[in-house]
Amino acid sequence: MGALRGWHIIVLVVVILLLFGANRLPDLARSVGQSLKIFKNEVKDLTDDKGDGPASDAGGDSSPQVPGLTDPKSPKA
Repeated sequence: MGALRGWHIIVLVVVILLLFGANRLPDLARSVGQSLKIFKNEVKDLTDDKGDGPASDAGGDSSPQVPGLTDPKSPKA
C-alpha cells in the first residue's frame, strides 16, 4: 500500500527533469558527489581525532616537556 512502484519512480524522474532541466542534472549530480566526499572525509577525520586521546599515547612518559626547567633531582649550585 505504501510501497514505491515503478510508475512512482517514473513520475519522480519526470518531475525532477522538469524542475532542473536535462542540462543541469550532471552538474547537480557532480556537486552532490563532491559534497558527499567532503562529508565522508570530515567524518573520518573526526573519528580519527577521537582515537588520539591520552590513553592511546604510546610515548610512555606522560609528563610535559617544558624547555628551561631542570630536573628536580639534580643539585642546585
